[in-house]
Parts: sequence; structure tokens; C-alpha cells
Amino acid sequence: MSGHLLISRRTVLRGLGTSMALPLLDAMRPAPALAAQAAVGAAGSGTPRRMAFLFVPNGANMDKWVPNRVGYDYDLPYILEPAARIKDDLLVMSGLTHDKGRANGDGAGDHARCASVFLTGAQPRKTAGANIRSGVSVDQVAARKIGRATPFPSLELGIEGGRNAGNCDSGYSCAYSSNVSWAGPSTPVGKEINPRLVFERLFSNQKSKDGAESRFERDAYQRSILDFVREDAQRLQSRLGQSDRLKLDEYLTGVREIERRLSRDDTGRAGRDADNFPKPAGVPEEYAEHVRLMCDMMVLAFQADLTRVATCMFGNAGSNRPYRNIGVSDGHHDLSHHGNDQAKLDKIAEINRFHVSQFAYFVERLRSIPEAGGTLLDNCMIVYGSGISDGNRHNNENLPIMMAGRGGGTITPGRHVSFPYETPLCNLFVSLLDRMGAAVPWHGDSTGRLTGLEA
Repeated sequence: MSGHLLISRRTVLRGLGTSMALPLLDAMRPAPALAAQAAVGAAGSGTPRRMAFLFVPNGANMDKWVPNRVGYDYDLPYILEPAARIKDDLLVMSGLTHDKGRANGDGAGDHARCASVFLTGAQPRKTAGANIRSGVSVDQVAARKIGRATPFPSLELGIEGGRNAGNCDSGYSCAYSSNVSWAGPSTPVGKEINPRLVFERLFSNQKSKDGAESRFERDAYQRSILDFVREDAQRLQSRLGQSDRLKLDEYLTGVREIERRLSRDDTGRAGRDADNFPKPAGVPEEYAEHVRLMCDMMVLAFQADLTRVATCMFGNAGSNRPYRNIGVSDGHHDLSHHGNDQAKLDKIAEINRFHVSQFAYFVERLRSIPEAGGTLLDNCMIVYGSGISDGNRHNNENLPIMMAGRGGGTITPGRHVSFPYETPLCNLFVSLLDRMGAAVPWHGDSTGRLTGLEA
């Protein structure tokens, strides 16, 4: 990097009503930090850590989920096979439990409980009225402590809409089924399911007059958001070193590609001119494309340090979505009550496997982005799983949980770790908060830190 150009971490590309954040560049760290970074790799100081939580509904076919071997030489059962290319970046965890997802005297309603407890570890109050009560979720604990460092303290995404009133599961409010993120015991954090609105939130100045004008002009003249920041980007690129120019170019290309995909109409067909970006009508019709767009939004948000905390619900608790794209026309929730019927169990495995393939896509995208002597994934902790184990038994022990990333060098993946029976999942959350610089003495029903994350 010629002359060691130094720019602020908060430098943005500006245009009419648009402020586009930048990815982490070498030019954003002083020269001594660069030297130290070379010595310690992805765990070096100055590189932010990120964490995300991906929720899937209705548990899993556990016979085809849990590896037979522990340690580095673990096997990938049928459901986990789509993660083969990221096997060395995975930590598959067996034995973790959410006791507060159990009835504990409250009777039926396991699906609603499993979503509300997923990140809170708190027993939800059984009510379909306005007096809901759960707990604060781990993502919001982190957002409170470190959220000021980024434009958005946290990002909450989902695929299925929901509501925060009414009875959705045996006397439990729909608020429990529709949300995994809770800012307070009675305050679920609503998720956004429209990828276009997520994109606008991340890359447009929503409050300014210029921001409204730029959005109108982009829609009216079918222009890319990059058209508004092109001159600023060119000026910056002319001052950057070769490595940073490549990083910036890859980032802008990623933004452009998402715009192309958002430009598809609601039938999934591309517009007449691939360089034009008409505003789409609603969310993508195809489920897989919807999930992948949301994953790409999280990637961009992490890459540009717009947020360091995110959640995404692949479906609401008890979701009865069919998956005809993989040959499963039955409703997911109906299948989860399989009664040990092998045909239903096989279909559940196909749905589980499909979800894992979307998770693997997200992880590979993170891994493809260079950062701080390693990759963006190296500085992430991506937790994937469900708050219920077997959908038929509605049990909450030995949950299907895995995590990708190295947490800035503090986690050793590439293993299957079997924890003692009834180990609280909240012990993992407390340990992740430590690594995020958001330490708490306890969370939910935690009993301590989770040992074994490092080899």
C-alpha cells in the first residue's frame, strides 16, 4: 500500500441520499496494527467479531443428524452431508438442552415455547393475551453492550411473516411462535421478511429528504444504488493499494449482484435489461432464493460492519410450509408428528437436509471474503439449529445445534463435540457473549461457561 494511506473505519461512499459503508480494509488500520495482524492472523486486535443465530422449525430427524464419531474424524450423517465443503469450519454439538422449552407444568404448546426459548433460555408465560412474558435474547444482550459500535445494533430477519397477537399454539401467543429475538421480557423484536426493505434499510438514508429523492429516482429511472456513489468509489479506489482495491471491488460486485436478484419480478423471471433494477413486488416466490437473499444481506452487513449481531428465522415455530421444490408436498409441521412412520421420517430428513444446504451456502459466502489475514468467517460465530429435538416427541434435550466460524481464533471447529446430558444451551450463549466483548455472569438457565469450544 503506497505511502500507507490511512482512512477511518467509519468512512462511507456518499451519493445523493446514499451512504454506503465499506468493508474492512487494510487502510483502516495503522501500520503497527498491520504488522501485528500479520503475526496473529484472524484473531488479531482491531478486527470485529460477529455472531448470527439461524432458527429452523419443527426439530429434526435426529437419527440422520447426530454424527456417530466425536472429535476431528467425525462423520457427516445424511442431513449434514450438504455441509461437506465446510466440515472443517463446523462445530457440531450434541447433548445441549433447553429445559425451559419443556412444559414444566404448562401443558401443550411445545412449538411456541421452542422458538421463544431458543435465544432467551426463559420459560414463556402461557398466554394468548397481551400479557406475554419471556426473557431477553442473547442477540439483544450483545446489541445492548456493543451495538453502539455499528450503525445497526442488530439485524432481525425471517422468511415467514407473523403477528404478535392471537393464539398460535395451544394457548400460547403468536408472539412466541413468530419471534426468537426479544429486547425485553414483553418486547419481541419484529423481523423483516422483505429482502428489498432490508437492502433499503442497510444502504439508504431513510430519514433524509435526499434519501427519499434518491430512492424515487432509482425506482423511476431503474438505476442501481452504485450509480449514486460511483464517483466517490472511483476516487477512493485510486488511492488504495492493490489488495484493498480488490476487496472494495468484490464488495461492490456483491452489492450489484444482490440488486440484480432483487430486480426479478414475483414470478422469478429477470427483467428485460439485466442492468436495470425495477422494484420487485413483495418477497421472492421461491423459498430457497428468499433464504439466500437474506443470508447475503447478513454477509454484506457483517462485511461492511453495519452490524455485528443478526438473527434469521428460516420459518416460524410450527411452520407447516410444504417443500415442493425438493419433492415434499406435505406440510412440515404435519410431518413432524410422524408417529415413527418411516416415509414421514424420510421426508423430514429431506427438509432438514435442504435447510442445512442453505446454512452451508451462508457459511461458504462468509468464507469467500478475505479479512484480516484470514476470512470473514474466521471472525464469525454462526449458530444454527432448533429449539426442539424430535418434532414427534417434542423433547428439548440433545438439540440439533451446530456452529460455524472461529470467533477470531477463540474457537476450534472441524469437530463433533458431545457434551454431558442436560448441558444448558445457554452455557454456549454465555461463552459467545464473552468472545463478543459483551460478558454477562449468566443468561437464561445457564450454569456456567461451555468448555470444549477450543480444542
